Amino acid sequence: MNAAQIHNFFRNDRFAAHVGIELLEVAPGRARARLEIDDRHLNAVGVAHGAAIFSLADLVFAVASNSHGTVALGVNVSISFMKAARRGTLTAEAEEVSINPKLATYLIRVLDEEEHLIALFQGTVYRKRDTLDAHLPSA
Repeated sequence: MNAAQIHNFFRNDRFAAHVGIELLEVAPGRARARLEIDDRHLNAVGVAHGAAIFSLADLVFAVASNSHGTVALGVNVSISFMKAARRGTLTAEAEEVSINPKLATYLIRVLDEEEHLIALFQGTVYRKRDTLDAHLPSA
């Protein structure tokens, strides 16, 4: 699958769409997406909920790890929150740091509009033998 096909495949991520995440770029081992923070993303103290930030990072993790056309499923993730975000647009960028036939590891940076680091996310996937093509909806 090429980058455009991967991008289209992830239009089926209904949770990311529900949260309001927009996938911007896809390349082998990489992805970029954004989330415009609004009232539904705020926690009780008025800052972006950790789950909203995690969801943004998790989508680019999924896209980058599946960008080779092989089904990749998360087996371990961690996130560290560096700075609160209240409003504006957050951008997440995923970078592949290690890959082999069974496992791959990714580093995701979540930035605000001023490019301040909001969160760092690291994730490892198990790479299955299945291809993404096998999971496309039937025409």
